Amino acid sequence: MDKKNGKYLTTGEFAKLCKVNKQTLFYYDQIGLLSPLWKNEKGYRYYSIHQIELFFVIDLLKDLGMSLNDIQQYMNNKSPESFLSLMYQQKQEIVKKRQEIEMKEKMIDAKIAIMEEASHLDFQQMTLKQLPEATLYLSRNIENITDEEFVEVISDFINELNISQLDSGYPIGGITKREHVMKGEFSNYSYLYIEQPHPKVGYPYFQAVKGDFLIGYHMGDEKTLHKTYKRLFSEMERLNLALGEYVFEEYIYDTVVMNDKEHYVTKIMIQVEQNSGG
Repeated sequence: MDKKNGKYLTTGEFAKLCKVNKQTLFYYDQIGLLSPLWKNEKGYRYYSIHQIELFFVIDLLKDLGMSLNDIQQYMNNKSPESFLSLMYQQKQEIVKKRQEIEMKEKMIDAKIAIMEEASHLDFQQMTLKQLPEATLYLSRNIENITDEEFVEVISDFINELNISQLDSGYPIGGITKREHVMKGEFSNYSYLYIEQPHPKVGYPYFQAVKGDFLIGYHMGDEKTLHKTYKRLFSEMERLNLALGEYVFEEYIYDTVVMNDKEHYVTKIMIQVEQNSGG
C-alpha cells in the first residue's frame, strides 16, 4: 500500500518480516519503544520499511540481556554518540560471555576426557608410572582443622575457582603429606587442589612434583580406604619402593556419576622412590 509517496507495512506484514507476533508490536507501541509511523482514521497501524533496522537493534539488545526499560532509556535519548557508546558496551559484554563459554567448553572437554579414560581402566590394577610436572591451584592448609573450619576453607576455595575462572573441569583432589600417610591418617589432607593445564598469571600455584608414582584405585567410601592403602603398600614393598613426599587423591567416579557410595572410585597417586636399602 502506497501512502504519502512511501511504502508502508501493516502490523501483520511488519510482524512477519520481524519474525514476531503482532502482540509484541502492540506491546512495544504501548510502552513507547517502537510505534507505527502512522495510524489511519480507522486505527489501522502502518510501519515503514526503515523501522525494521530499529526493531532488529531492539531485538539484538534484548538477546544480549538488556532490559526493555534500559532500551527505552536509549530510545528516548538517541544520538550517534550514545549509539556508539552503547555498541562498545555491548561488544564488551559479548567478549565476556564468549570467554565464559570458552571456559565452560574447556571444563566439559576435561570431564569428557576423564570419563573416557576411566571407561578403559581396570580399577583392580596398580601401575608404576612416571608423571610429568603438573601445575595445581591449592586451597589454604587444612591439616588438623575442625569441621567448621573445613567448610569455610572449601567454601572459599570453590568461590575463588568461580570468581577467578580457575575451574578447569578437572576433579578437586586432596594432597596428603608423607608424615600423615605414615601414621595411617590417609584423609588428613594438607591441601585441596585442582589441576591447571593453562595457569593464569598472578595466582599462587603448587608445582606438583614430577617423577615416579604408584597409582591405584579405591572403590567405596572412606571407611575402607585403609584397605586400599594396605594393598598399595604391599605393592611398594614388592617393587622395593619407598614412600615419597606426597600422596594425591582425586575422585574418578563420585556423586556426579554414581548413586551408590560403594561404586565411588578414588584415584590414589603415591609419590615413590627406589628404596636405598634394597
